[in-house]
Amino acid sequence: MDRRNNLTAQALLDCALSNPVNRALLHILGTLDLPGCYLTAGCLYQAYWNRQSGQPADWGINDYDIFYFDTDLSWEAENVVIERVAEACKGLTATIEVKNQARVHLWYESKFGAPYPRLRKATDGIDRYLVKATCIGLDVRSGELYSTHGLDELQNGVLRINPLNLQPAMFLHKAQSYQARWPWLKIET
Repeated sequence: MDRRNNLTAQALLDCALSNPVNRALLHILGTLDLPGCYLTAGCLYQAYWNRQSGQPADWGINDYDIFYFDTDLSWEAENVVIERVAEACKGLTATIEVKNQARVHLWYESKFGAPYPRLRKATDGIDRYLVKATCIGLDVRSGELYSTHGLDELQNGVLRINPLNLQPAMFLHKAQSYQARWPWLKIET
């Protein structure tokens, strides 16, 4: 890994956008006018880890996460958006996950066994990823990178629990799954 230079937002975006699915999603999402829309999670930071490992940008990416924020808390409204995105992305061979961050507190505890606060914007969901280094998203409208904790731990391959979401067992499971794909990553507790 080349750690001589600090990882910049632009360098990370260049890595992420070398994945053709990310480029296509950014274009498609830009046409859908979803409120507070972010392309987020593994499709961004895993492209960087892949470059560091000599893998193609899309290697090991299980799904592509899209966050948006709509104050309509009904499942029906979210499902309309999910179907709209699915229709717009039907030409992509990728699993697309769409979540209204305004609704996460309604189902999170029953799915993951831990309470979850009510969020006020899409980036609040990014802020709560289990692993600090992975709290990043790409604002679909502005094209700007959002990063809760900066990029140092991402660049250095450090997997540390996010103090905004202290769930040690879930963190360890997630960190170990990353380390299985990118063995040079370091889990620090």
